[in-house]
Order: sequence, then structure tokens, then C-alpha cells
Amino acid sequence: QVQLVESGGGLVQPGGSLRLSCAASGSIFSIYAMGWYRQAPGKQRELVAAITSGGDTNYADSMKGRFTISRDNAKNTVYLQMNSLKPEDTAVYYCNARRGAYDAWGQGTQVTVSS
Repeated sequence: QVQLVESGGGLVQPGGSLRLSCAASGSIFSIYAMGWYRQAPGKQRELVAAITSGGDTNYADSMKGRFTISRDNAKNTVYLQMNSLKPEDTAVYYCNARRGAYDAWGQGTQVTVSS
């Protein structure tokens, strides 16, 4: 099993940037596909970006060109670089690890985009 801890959230002005980190422990990090999801108040959780164990990436359309997902297997960490943030990016951001039928989630980190 893998345990996930997110960090890096906070309050940022529109147009600003944040980098989220998700540190994994308890298993071999490199074998998992990793993803970032977000959930805004009153809305369903949605995929933000994902990266396979081989490094292939996938983004939700509204995040393409603004967000970048990356992973450092030596540090057991996945990152989400978020640029040109908008108020509609405000949400709790969750880290996810997946392998086959196994699915693990972090506790989430709040991102608030507001002036």
C-alpha cells in the first residue's frame, strides 16, 4: 500500500503560480500511475492531470498549457506546477496513486485563487 501526503496549497492572486507536491511512502512509488484531481465546493471531483509510471502525461482540457505534472521517482514525489491561475481553479487538490484495481488518495490541499 502507498500513503500520500500533499503540500504546497495556499492563497494566490489571479495570474499567479503554485507548485503542489505529493510525497509517497510505503510502497514502490515508480510502479504507480499518479494523478492530481480537484474538487470545488458543490462540484464533483475531476481529473486535473495524470502521469503514468513511464512518464506519459494527460491533462484536462482546461488545464492544458497552464499546468504541468511531473514525477521524481528518486524522491517518491509527484508535482503539479500551476501557472496563470484563475479563480475557477479554486478547489481542494488531491493526489492519487493507481495500479490495477488499487487506488490510494491523499488528504487534499486547498488552493484558493482570489484577489
